[in-house]
Amino acid sequence: MGSLPGTTGRRRIYLMRHGFVDYTSQKVRETRDPSQAYLTESGREEARAAGLALADVHFDLALCSGLHRTRETAEIVLSHHPYDLMLEDEERFCELRSGQYIHFTSAEQLAATMTFQFEAAGDADATFLEGGEKFSDAMVRIVEGLEALLARPGWHTALVVAHEVVNRLMLAWAIGAPLGASAGFEQDTGCINIVDFDLVPDDEGIVRIERALLKAVNLTPANYLKNGMNLRSLEAIFTVAED
Repeated sequence: MGSLPGTTGRRRIYLMRHGFVDYTSQKVRETRDPSQAYLTESGREEARAAGLALADVHFDLALCSGLHRTRETAEIVLSHHPYDLMLEDEERFCELRSGQYIHFTSAEQLAATMTFQFEAAGDADATFLEGGEKFSDAMVRIVEGLEALLARPGWHTALVVAHEVVNRLMLAWAIGAPLGASAGFEQDTGCINIVDFDLVPDDEGIVRIERALLKAVNLTPANYLKNGMNLRSLEAIFTVAED
């Protein structure tokens, strides 16, 4: 089992959110499919800033959810590294399924609908939008994906590029907090979280997670002090127009 230098059984995940995207683009409207959202130039700039910030980190593994916005973000980050690393898809880290397409008349109306979706995550049978995936079901698959990753041998540092709700749930789970606590973990576009996991083999040689430690949360290399970043991430995505 690999471990961070100087430690026994400790692994680190650099957990990112993809860069800025346009969910109101013509392609998303025509297909009624948010998965067709692509990075904007601002999103690519955020990914480049993250890549520069992480340039000296040696990743043993790199994973993304498989959706274009996470794959492009990860590819930009990895382009700042001097070695080739295969980028893997982990579908269990895909964003929550949002159910029926939201018909909207303005970006402001869509922002108002989306921004506070996480507040009810801890309620029984709460879903991500009407008809969408249950937060509790999403937590199960996300944790399964995380446990599968941590059970893999021979690595100590991984890059994972995922999505806002996925990251929120993973961070809450890591510290043993209930689902509802995920609402408190803001995830700005292009952000980096650093999570360490202490792993211990049991008497049968099966590795279990002893503890997790949040080393950093929601770092934004393009603007570390968040000067002027006064909107919540979804407010920014749905109300900030780009050329």
